[in-house]
Amino acid sequence: MKNLLLACALLLSGSAVHAQDDPTIMTIAGQPVSRSEFEYSYNKNNAEGVIDKKTVNEYVDLFVNYKLKVRAALDAKLDTMASYQKEFATYRDKQIRPSFVSDADVEHEAYKLYKREQHRIDSMGGMVRPAHIFLRVPQRATAQEEEAVHQRIDSIYNVLTKGGDFATLARTYSDDHNSAVNGGEMPWIIKGQTLKEFEKEAYSLKKGEMSKPFRTEVGYHIMLLKDKANYFPYDSLKTNIIRFINQRGWRERIIDQRLDSIAKVEHTTPAMVLAKKREDMEAHDPDLRNLIREYHDGLLLYEISNREVWAKAAEDEAGLKNYFDKHKKQYKWDSPRFKGVAYDCKDEADVKAVKSALAKVPFDKWTEVLRTTFNNDSVLRIHAEKGIFKEGDNALVDSKVFGKDTVYQGRKDYPYTAVYGKKIKAPQTFDDVRGQVVADYQDALEKVWVAGLRKKYKVTVDKEVLATVNKH
Repeated sequence: MKNLLLACALLLSGSAVHAQDDPTIMTIAGQPVSRSEFEYSYNKNNAEGVIDKKTVNEYVDLFVNYKLKVRAALDAKLDTMASYQKEFATYRDKQIRPSFVSDADVEHEAYKLYKREQHRIDSMGGMVRPAHIFLRVPQRATAQEEEAVHQRIDSIYNVLTKGGDFATLARTYSDDHNSAVNGGEMPWIIKGQTLKEFEKEAYSLKKGEMSKPFRTEVGYHIMLLKDKANYFPYDSLKTNIIRFINQRGWRERIIDQRLDSIAKVEHTTPAMVLAKKREDMEAHDPDLRNLIREYHDGLLLYEISNREVWAKAAEDEAGLKNYFDKHKKQYKWDSPRFKGVAYDCKDEADVKAVKSALAKVPFDKWTEVLRTTFNNDSVLRIHAEKGIFKEGDNALVDSKVFGKDTVYQGRKDYPYTAVYGKKIKAPQTFDDVRGQVVADYQDALEKVWVAGLRKKYKVTVDKEVLATVNKH
């Protein structure tokens, strides 16, 4: 009993020390936030290179809003969605899985692969490095063509037997241009890599020995065996084998094997082994714990923000129009714009035809009308660019609308150019400045949403602990 009480006392004192080392800096919706979590977020978002740096006090509101949105996502049970859980597990496990494999494990796998390949190649006779002079025989060659090539290879062989230099003759006469530049020398080869007749000849020669002319399915050869050896030493291949393992994703396979092995020994599942490892690593590595929490919260933040603000604003046509109508005065341009289309035609008649086709059609339907009316088959009658143009955006518009001395080069085979539309001084509908209206409407929705969260959830900040951020 005494030992049990002592153990409990030590645990409690340990917890107290930890609490003192990492006190609660704020409480949001009843959930405590540690100083270390706030510091991690603050320091990451205010590191060197960040343009809009905040003081600690300035950052508090941003952090609180962030945590309130995450709280709202949790209350909406977005963390229970299968899609969320799968994505979070992928991010989370990517930090944990590498701990189950070391460089030594990968090298061990590399050595196993090497030994397997070494045994396979050496058991087949090792490697050979031939040089050859090759004369191609064309496919479907006549008997006369075949005989002509045969005589040429015999002539080269006679020169070689009388002291001719193999490398010089290969550079001069060989039809294998890749090896000819190297005096006929080829890379190391093993059985199964080349033509059967060529392979048979190569493995029958001794180092330094030259063959007589022989025929393969592609032509005639004379071979000089430059070298013969067993498989390459491991150290010369280690880097390439490890690179191969990493490129093929075999490191992950090693991890899976390790997880399965541990799970069998501990009578559990690989997922439980991974979870236990994560708990251990998080307990000893605050940065990892904060990073995983950041993944967790960040994915929730994205999902809830998309639902409450981003997608909601982008898809709310009535809301966008209403917002634009109420704030129309704030959407101004520093110069007029041309709202219309600039186009090039093959035939002069299409200049008027385009204008007639668009005359009574809403601006947002113009692209479809032009496509179906003029470019609905394999022949493109016009090339058109639709939009809201300011000076400098389009050379044809600059010339025909803004009266600039701009030279428009035009398109080959499309000699007739024109514009259709009108010059406007300010946006007429929210579509004229849709991108800006969507962004502003999102900001407005966000402010209303955050204000509601501030009312719904209680937030308290410990000013004394806040004053110790990055100063303890």
